[in-house]
Amino acid sequence: MNIANRITLLRIALIPVYLILMLIEFPYHMEAALGVFIIASITDNIDGYLARKYNLITDFGKFMDPLADKLLITGAFLVLIQIGRIEAWIVFVILAREFAVTGLRSLAAAQKVIIAASKFGKIKTVSQIVAIGVLIENNYPFSLINIPMDTITVYFALIMTVLSGFDYFYKNRKVLSLRNT
Repeated sequence: MNIANRITLLRIALIPVYLILMLIEFPYHMEAALGVFIIASITDNIDGYLARKYNLITDFGKFMDPLADKLLITGAFLVLIQIGRIEAWIVFVILAREFAVTGLRSLAAAQKVIIAASKFGKIKTVSQIVAIGVLIENNYPFSLINIPMDTITVYFALIMTVLSGFDYFYKNRKVLSLRNT
């Protein structure tokens, strides 16, 4: 197993660590959870960089890397629902987009079409990570100066998630053509 795939597996292994740190209360547990979440988020860039730079792209990596991303984001948002920092309907919309785009990619793959990540999709991912970080810290330090950065980042992430979903479907509408059935 190459280094890029090991880093992807590390990201998956960090998910339960993050969840435990979020749910078991002790001094600075949220800061520890944020640190683990940031490390896990950064590994996505590292494994992709290494895979491309050293030609370590494998079928395992093509499958596991996006799965690891979705598991991390899903776990992060679900625990934030549980502790009351985000509304479930927002997470539902975000996850529905993820399932829909994953389904579109699967359908495209069956037709030998590759759907690459778009700039919108990358903005969506970064905005979700930032929103999760602000939510983990319960809007600190912005709460000290009465800026609802948690609300701002969550709604920005929600808007980018929906727009990127529409963008993927619009640009790949031929994959959904009824003439292929």
